[in-house]
Amino acid sequence: MKSLILSGSPGLLDAIFRTDAVREIFSDRGRLQGMLDFEAALARATASVGLIPARAATQIESQCRAELFDIGSLSSGAALAGNPAIPMVKALTALVDSQDHEAARFVHWGATSQDAMDTGLVLQLRSALQRIDAGLASLSAALAAVAGQHKRTLVAGRTLMQHATPVTFGLKAAGWLSAIERHRQRMKEMRARAMVLQFGGAAGTLASLGNRGLDVAVALADDLKLSLPDIAWHAQRDRVVEVATTFGLLVGSLGKIARDIALATQVEIGEAREPAARGRGGSSTLPHKRNPVSSAVVLAAAAKVPALVSVMLSAMVQEHERGLGNWHAEWETLPEICMLTAGALANMTQVIEGLEINVERMRQNLDATGGLIMAEAISLALAPKLGRQAAHELVEEACGRALEQGRKLEELLAQDPKVTACLSFAELKRLFDPEGYLGVAAQLVDRVLALRAGKGR
Repeated sequence: MKSLILSGSPGLLDAIFRTDAVREIFSDRGRLQGMLDFEAALARATASVGLIPARAATQIESQCRAELFDIGSLSSGAALAGNPAIPMVKALTALVDSQDHEAARFVHWGATSQDAMDTGLVLQLRSALQRIDAGLASLSAALAAVAGQHKRTLVAGRTLMQHATPVTFGLKAAGWLSAIERHRQRMKEMRARAMVLQFGGAAGTLASLGNRGLDVAVALADDLKLSLPDIAWHAQRDRVVEVATTFGLLVGSLGKIARDIALATQVEIGEAREPAARGRGGSSTLPHKRNPVSSAVVLAAAAKVPALVSVMLSAMVQEHERGLGNWHAEWETLPEICMLTAGALANMTQVIEGLEINVERMRQNLDATGGLIMAEAISLALAPKLGRQAAHELVEEACGRALEQGRKLEELLAQDPKVTACLSFAELKRLFDPEGYLGVAAQLVDRVLALRAGKGR
């Protein structure tokens, strides 16, 4: 498992909530390089259709390297201009001019600032999605291993935080896995819609390129290996918002897994623990503590990302051909969603790959209520002779007495003539075996695993 520690000079909290690779993608340098990659490809595309000299394209491309630019100066320029593409284009023009005065005339030919920023963002998103896809594949494999290994491991099913009926830990893991597999499919579908070129010029008509606008657009999309949309999407933000909402759904499912695991790690439950490592999950004052720190990171992301997604949704309402303010609201919001998602995914994968599962404690908890968890099984066995409602009320009353008297439910029912008239002692004993009341749990686990493996539906 790759370390979550970030390289370079991350912020104090970056190593907790983000991953090295995705943080770098959305760094200032990463944002700048995305725009410069657009500018280099634009120069090559316009040269390929004969609108600018090939020599100019070569000179422009040679200067499209983020390390040649002063981020501080660009930041100051962006504060005045209203976006970072404008000072970037000026700085790029100056760099090209220092090498070839004629070539400098052709920098940013036919494009507008939003073309550079949006396409640069798409290129960043493509890199981030590749890493998140790989992370999802790793998490899926880890969950599949847990589901298969614990397909028949008994654990108390819990509804509304209370014991319900027996399930298996493999079934719980299969539920997590099923959600992750749906997210992998969503990512694939979303990527096809989101990985598109943005190129429309000032108002979406590419008028500055005359009748060659589509020729340049085709060449540009091909160069960047992006799909060519039917029309510029400057003020139609559904594509990037779909990225945000898809990540929001994913983080929600990761949060569900984290919540289940965090609850299982409580001392009173003790059914699971996060992986052990020196210094991991410790306390500054309590030597005995082993906190579920990765689950905490995932739950923090699950608390933050929905609010950020709402910003993206709200920002969809934009004016005419170019939005005022709402487009700007996306600039920091979507990268933050991506980074938090990648961090949550890496943390959850680390947990599942090293999850410590206490099978003995699971069985102890299953038996903790003295057989009450089997009440439904008994009620259903009595129903054919007593009627469903009468059987339910009889067992419900017995459960109440068992709790009050601190006795096992099986003992009380074995002394009830209404029960013994319907069930033999052997039948009653059999009904209190939780392994006999798992329904099709094992088949459901197999079904999820088979679907993941592409073997059927």
